[in-house]
Formats: sequence, structure tokens, C-alpha cells
Amino acid sequence: MRFFLDTADIEQIRKVNQWGLLDGVTTNPTLISKTGRPFLEVVNEILEEVDGPVSLETVSLDAEGMIKEGRQLADLGSNVVVKIPMTPEGMKAVRALEEEGIPTNVTLVFSPMQALIAAKAGASFVSPFVGRLDDISGEGMKLIREIREIFYNYEVDTEIIVASVRHPMHVLEAALIGADICTVPYGVIEKLFKHPLTDKGIDAFLKDWEKVPDKPF
Repeated sequence: MRFFLDTADIEQIRKVNQWGLLDGVTTNPTLISKTGRPFLEVVNEILEEVDGPVSLETVSLDAEGMIKEGRQLADLGSNVVVKIPMTPEGMKAVRALEEEGIPTNVTLVFSPMQALIAAKAGASFVSPFVGRLDDISGEGMKLIREIREIFYNYEVDTEIIVASVRHPMHVLEAALIGADICTVPYGVIEKLFKHPLTDKGIDAFLKDWEKVPDKPF
């Protein structure tokens, strides 16, 4: 499973890239606004740092506007993926952009049928939001299992990006289910490193190292 970072914070992106875990980045208007910086300044820094796919979102609600914005976003870099909302107008835009060779990521997916519709429209990626479903007492990971099974049944090429990830268990379950990608907030990806036995083991080794005579370093 590939790891995308769900952020527009360039320092977070650089850190995760240095760890060797960064396969791509997903952004949205909310994440961009949190930086307090000009859109193009933020996006160009991200595209310079990231080799993998970078999802940038359209804001129009009609297909014509989405297509126009999608083309503009795609011109910013060869690895740009255009995020399109799961609506009828959005699916029209997905088909048009994909036919032009511009990859798309259908966002705000909350049902298996929405995911299947996006795949049939030709989307490169589909982003089901597991955390938001959990927030309303739904079963976010059940949605991932159902999409994975449907895509397997029909040999669908559209990749599943598990989105709205809230904690490490979402990441674990996504990997067990066989999702293609998990897009993870920086705080969650930090937690993936942590285990109390790891900390305990390091502490014990360092204490024992102090007892070794004539240490080379």
C-alpha cells in the first residue's frame, strides 16, 4: 500500500519525504487555506518536492468550470491529479479530462455505488472518506471492503485512496483490506512509528551500551 500525505504544509511534506514514505500528496481548499499563503506559491513548492501524484481540487460546481479549472491545474505539473467531486456534473468533467489524458481523483465518496460510478466515468482514483462516515455512526472501513470487492470482481483499474483517516487503525485496516493508497495526516503518520516496546528496547540497549568498555563511538 502506498502512503500519500494529506496536507498542504511543505515542511510536513519534506519531513515525510526524508523518511522515505512519501508516495504522493492530496490537498483540498481547506488545507490550502490553512497555510495562509498564495495558492500558486504553495502548490509550486509541493510539486517541486513531490515526485508522485499531487491531487489539486477544482472549485466549480458545473462540468464546464471543472474542466477549465482541471486543465489549468494540470498545466502546473506533469504529476498533478485533478480532484473532482462526486456529482453528475463532476462525472462529466472526469470523463472529459481523462479523455484528454489528465488523471482525476473523485472525492467525497461515501457509498460503493458512488465509487463504481466514478470508475465507470474513467477516474484514475476514487477517495472514500472513512472518518466522516465513522463520525455519523457509519462504518468507514466496511465501505473500503465493499469497494475493494466490487473493483476486484470487475477488474476495475481505478485505484482506491482511503481518505479522511483519523488514526493508525484506519491505516492498518486499509492495508489488510488491500486498498491501493492511504492518504494520511501528518499527525497520524507520526503515530505509525510509535510503540512502547520500541522505546523500552532502545532505552535498555543504550543503558547496556554504557557498560561496554573501550567503545569505538
